[in-house]
Amino acid sequence: MSLIQIAQIIVSILLIIVVLLQNRGAGLGSAFGGTGGVYLTKRGLEKKLFTATIVLAVLFFGLSLASILF
Repeated sequence: MSLIQIAQIIVSILLIIVVLLQNRGAGLGSAFGGTGGVYLTKRGLEKKLFTATIVLAVLFFGLSLASILF
């Protein structure tokens, strides 16, 4: 296994963990008559998880492209 493939596996596992740690069903309340019009800003840990998800997804995409090219 090359270094790129090992890094891709590690990033994919971290991405799965970060996605699973996010608040599940946040937008599901509006489907059942809940208040869906309220805009809540992300704060604290939720904002860090959101940012980490974006960073890990971009990193995974970059590693995938690098794996194809090399």
